Amino acid sequence: MTIIDFNNFWSPSGGGVRRYHLEKMKYYKTQENTLLVFVMPDSKTYTEEVSPSLIIEHVKAFKMPLYNGYRFIWKNKQIAPYLQKYNPDIIEVGSPYILPKAVSKHAHKICPQARLVGFWHADFPVTYVERFFSHFFGKKIGSIAKKLAFAYAHYQFKHYHGIQVSCKEIIERLESEQFKNLFWIPLGCNIELFSPNKRDEALVKELKQGDEKRSIIFFPHRFSKEKGLDLFLKAYSILAEKMNPVPAVVFAGTGPLQLLIDVALKKYKHLHYVGFLSSEEEMARYYASANIGVALSAWETFGLSILESMACGNALIGASAGAAREHVSSSGAGLILESYKADALAKCLLELCEQDLTQKQKAARLYAEKFSWDNCFSNQLKIYSTIISSRKS
Repeated sequence: MTIIDFNNFWSPSGGGVRRYHLEKMKYYKTQENTLLVFVMPDSKTYTEEVSPSLIIEHVKAFKMPLYNGYRFIWKNKQIAPYLQKYNPDIIEVGSPYILPKAVSKHAHKICPQARLVGFWHADFPVTYVERFFSHFFGKKIGSIAKKLAFAYAHYQFKHYHGIQVSCKEIIERLESEQFKNLFWIPLGCNIELFSPNKRDEALVKELKQGDEKRSIIFFPHRFSKEKGLDLFLKAYSILAEKMNPVPAVVFAGTGPLQLLIDVALKKYKHLHYVGFLSSEEEMARYYASANIGVALSAWETFGLSILESMACGNALIGASAGAAREHVSSSGAGLILESYKADALAKCLLELCEQDLTQKQKAARLYAEKFSWDNCFSNQLKIYSTIISSRKS
């Protein structure tokens, strides 16, 4: 089986989508009787033959301004040559803007036997379109904009033979919007790496600064409104007035709200910023050295960072919708933020900081152990085989 992946959501400094592709390449690198070709948007064009079963085709692509290294593939010369070169059985497209239609157009001419598969990495009609228009023009306009966005998604994925989705709530939403051939594929977590055993006692001591009762919160999310950074900082300002000791918070990442971090660091003694962590080992060390995590985005399609936090034994505060609610509710490892307000978040944080978290931390780890990347990609191969079989029938 030959598989080609196209995805404009790839970025060297990205989050969950980057992790998905890195783990997928790691899995296929040692597989037999399969070939994975990842067409990676990059600054120059060249072929990287990693192993007999993994090739990365680096493709020079337009760099999106202000978007942390994201590049955009859409031209004929960025798509057609790779379909001709590899004649794939499966073509996966992970970003919904322009690319699905561009790929399907060439696939029908060059490799008509190939099966087209989407991956719903971002619930963009709700996350970006409805939320934006509702904020600036009201809920009625937001609802209309969402419908138009779903119509656009139907157009882009019109000739696709399946769409993979990692969140059951989003599958239900897509079904209500008349999408067909949806496949649930829970993603994975490296539970050996992301483990309570990665706790760094020296780091814990440094963050607690002499007070054993001080809680430690790790916030490794993109610095953006959809990830809840502004809400978290407002809640922290409330905690700073009510709590003693105030929690220590470690921020890791980048994003458009970087200025808010810079201002907060000058104001609060127990806030720390460690930049963007590209090392999984470092991520695991910070997760395991904390005892509380937050997942404030109601628009997560799976929430890899949520599972990594849980695997390291963190109690969680999760948003009231999407993958965050799904994971926290199913695990019993934390609290749901039912009201998206700073005082409500401060109340949840205060509750976790002042209670014995032993049972929630155990529940978090047990839940995360159900997920693995090997299971994810072996299930994905079964999905691919099912879709290919539908061609033969």
